[in-house]
Amino acid sequence: MNADDFGFTRDVNEGIVHCHRQGILTATTLMANGDAFEHAVHLARDVPTLDIGCHLVLVGGCSLLSAQRFPESVGELVRALARGKVKPYEELRAQVERILDAKLIPVHLDTHKHTHLLPQVLEAVGRLSQNYKIPWVRRPFDLPAGQDVSRKRRLVASLLRFFRERRFDATLKRYRCRTTDHFAGFSLTGYLNAARLLELLPLLPEGSTELMVHPAFLGPELTGARTRLKRSRVVELDALTDPRVREAIATQGIVLSGYRSL
Repeated sequence: MNADDFGFTRDVNEGIVHCHRQGILTATTLMANGDAFEHAVHLARDVPTLDIGCHLVLVGGCSLLSAQRFPESVGELVRALARGKVKPYEELRAQVERILDAKLIPVHLDTHKHTHLLPQVLEAVGRLSQNYKIPWVRRPFDLPAGQDVSRKRRLVASLLRFFRERRFDATLKRYRCRTTDHFAGFSLTGYLNAARLLELLPLLPEGSTELMVHPAFLGPELTGARTRLKRSRVVELDALTDPRVREAIATQGIVLSGYRSL
């Protein structure tokens, strides 16, 4: 159970730690360029059982190298990469090093908006995994989602798997990156609640699965932030701390794990 966006705002940070202490969350990925980075670092030091990774950002927010804003969409990033205006390895290396400088030891890598589906970004992430000995990299090809999730999101997830999976896997193999066997959460982003989570659990295949989540408290910082995920984060927080979910995990023989214990 891995939460994105640690470091985005303080109410996101506090929601993530709450879901670890009171719920089923086992891991999170930290935004080194997030407005609440220092607050997240302080919280992380108090919860050593929460696995920390790097949530690498090339869309939204500011560069740590130039203080210039990154492109605001994946489409804009594609154009910036084609023109050589964004150098993925250098930008993302600065983010990893800021987390290391904070005396945190990241064990997994993923990217904001799944930008490592782009070949240039994936190469940079693979190099970072190898050079900094951060073994785990998200493999963001979704398990089938429920029929009540929008048809468009299910179609996008299927297309990503069809067009990218083989090349993606070959690149990670070349850099000796590790991945979970399965992934879920792309189609459910903004839609995940306790009922959907209870429907998903019995459908998990054999092996390890990363479930990507975005919990938070809805305070003034998140309310004013640039993100479409606001009220939905509170719904996810409630799902991850729902006693029915923990009971279902226990009765179905699912083992909660962080990356370090896999």
